[in-house]
Amino acid sequence: MPSTRPIRALQRGLEVLHVLNLQNGATVSEVAAAIGLPRTTTYRVLETLCAAGYAYRAAADERYRLTIMVRGLSDGFDDEAWVTQIARPYIHELCNELVWPIAVATLSGSTMLIRQTTDHRSPLAVEKRGPGFRVPILASAAGLVYLAFSPEEQRVAILDLLAKSRRDEDKPAHNRRKVNEALAEVRRRGFSSSRRARRVADEISLSVPVLAGDRLLAAVTIRFACTAITEAEGIERFIPRLKATATKIGEEFMWQAEQDARAAAGQPPIVAIQPAARPGP
Repeated sequence: MPSTRPIRALQRGLEVLHVLNLQNGATVSEVAAAIGLPRTTTYRVLETLCAAGYAYRAAADERYRLTIMVRGLSDGFDDEAWVTQIARPYIHELCNELVWPIAVATLSGSTMLIRQTTDHRSPLAVEKRGPGFRVPILASAAGLVYLAFSPEEQRVAILDLLAKSRRDEDKPAHNRRKVNEALAEVRRRGFSSSRRARRVADEISLSVPVLAGDRLLAAVTIRFACTAITEAEGIERFIPRLKATATKIGEEFMWQAEQDARAAAGQPPIVAIQPAARPGP
């Protein structure tokens, strides 16, 4: 017998999340019918999830859908296994070639979470970051490129959440026009850049999106000192290699997802060469 009474409001919120996860959008009435709650109570739960950034209501059809924020709920569960299994060897190969540290990051709540990094393999990484390190969305190259390539409705939900934050690094979200202009420029160029002041020398970061078809997976970023390489030189030297690596990760992710789907359906695996030869660990 449990020692305390369960929090009914929390249970209802989880039930609503489950319903939205199973459907590609649902109205208040549909969610209410699915879990047996009054419409007024269901509406309050849905609006609470929207206020917290986990859901949004599409203006086109008034249906509620989950935002990418819900992926942050699984951070401590499987730690995005695909990052370790698929992306890690590719960023290690890129680090061996370019020497400067490379990292893969995904959205987690209102920050970007570094899932894998080559900092400890790179002799040029002054500050050693490891998996689990977080960077702000609007003040990092990874966050800017991820936000720029996010679906519009999710991007709006993320910016709404950041606008409610009291952290200094999130304050730019209050100037939506300026942020949208910056993100449009990132989409046009296909990459983002940011500069961070350091005591010895400023550090520049360049980042590109990792896409699997139309699905945004992550951001791949390289960091380097501006005293060693100018931003223009870095863009010319590193962006093509970053994009090539991101493409390999996205292609193998789709290949592996198809294999997993076939296995789940009891179908034989596709006997074919993978999109790109996997480098060593």
